[in-house]
Amino acid sequence: MKILLLNPNTTRAVTDLLYSAGTKVISPGTELVAATAERGVPYIATRAEAQIGGAIALEMLAAADSSVDAAIIAAFGDPGLFGARELFDIPVVGLAEAAMLTACMLGRRFSIVTFARALAPWYQECVTMHGLDARCAGIRTLDGTFESISNVQAEKEDMLVSLANRAVEQDDADVVILSGAPLAGLADKVRDRIPVPVVDPTAAAVRQAETLVTLKPRKATAGTFRRPDPKPTIGLAKALAAVIEHRRSSDAKGGSL
Repeated sequence: MKILLLNPNTTRAVTDLLYSAGTKVISPGTELVAATAERGVPYIATRAEAQIGGAIALEMLAAADSSVDAAIIAAFGDPGLFGARELFDIPVVGLAEAAMLTACMLGRRFSIVTFARALAPWYQECVTMHGLDARCAGIRTLDGTFESISNVQAEKEDMLVSLANRAVEQDDADVVILSGAPLAGLADKVRDRIPVPVVDPTAAAVRQAETLVTLKPRKATAGTFRRPDPKPTIGLAKALAAVIEHRRSSDAKGGSL
């Protein structure tokens, strides 16, 4: 199977971290195809940036839809996820949802630990969006700045481990999620320094995507995630316009990752 690993921000070094973490857990025969947004922001940290990233994610999905079996929106707040599930026939997985659902299979309550305070409101709303408030022990963030988004996990590793341990000791977390695309792969490095299971969102999302492809779920034709009726568009990316207008992808020349 072929899975698209879609980074809706513009930092290719973060895509490399995501790809490295994902390829460590893929099954034999699975191909992971990484893509980085060509426009947008270096990393998504606010509600407004999430709206922008979600729209870009839909464009990237439309460009790749017919060539992959599943896709992962590789930003922890899952920008564009529900819209993608409306529009596309393939399974689409979000980092946050995959990580949280995996954590729910490992303990009663999970804590989300991340590297920047600005992320907390968006992440809290993501927890609520997925109906998991009762399972979330809290969101803990580091204070202060960092030198580079692509190196933040190395720069802040010890502080993140300390923060995760405080979540276990003070918040009664049964599981810790090290969240944010720039932290991809960190969970595997520090798992023995935290006394509860530690979930890597990228690894969880890749395995969840593989499972959904194997299960071969049908595309909904009823309910809230059925494909919307066709609608005319103006000025959208050609591939995305073709999806919304219910035209063949071959009619949308010029759409690409």
